[in-house]
Amino acid sequence: MNAFTGFPLAGLDFYEDLEADNSKAFWTAHKHTYDEAVRAPMVALTAELAAEFGDARVFRPYRDVRFSADKTPYKTHQGAVVHLSPGVGWYVQLSAAGLSVGGGCFRPAPSALAVLRATIDDDVRGRELESILAAITAAGFDLGGEQLKTRPKGYPVDHPRIGLLRHKSLIVRRDYGAPDWLETPAGVTEVRRAWNELRPLIEWLAAVLEGVD
Repeated sequence: MNAFTGFPLAGLDFYEDLEADNSKAFWTAHKHTYDEAVRAPMVALTAELAAEFGDARVFRPYRDVRFSADKTPYKTHQGAVVHLSPGVGWYVQLSAAGLSVGGGCFRPAPSALAVLRATIDDDVRGRELESILAAITAAGFDLGGEQLKTRPKGYPVDHPRIGLLRHKSLIVRRDYGAPDWLETPAGVTEVRRAWNELRPLIEWLAAVLEGVD
């Protein structure tokens, strides 16, 4: 396994061009750039973080178009995830826009979502989550994730944490763009720092959903 030396800017250029020409012909002609400037650095980055966070899943570059109206064959970003528990973990992504780092709970099963909402509803545990998220957003992360447009069934519209209860996924994310350190080994330090800032949230979510099918 090669050591992480940075993400070459050629990887960002590759995705900018792929957004303009998402075709098999372009992919075949430029796959070497993807392999060398995108996938290999992502594998190396996550390997260096594995001892502290766990083994990563580096996603395939191909889109699943079976049930999508959008039939473009290739993803316009490269992501990798480390799961602490099913659906809960840390995330890192490279695209034409640069590097993004995040984490949280992504599309939990209905049973897990019900447990998460019940915990958010609890005054003690729900306030714990609010406090964790306040610190994380103050550190420069944005709170997102798919949400209901209305209240979830069984919860009043004036619930003090109705905004959190609407979430179907609970994700926080920080976009870095293309800072000077992106092309250097310092990228490992930056991603490690960000993932550690997210650890209180990831561990809280994993504890809440532990053992839920």
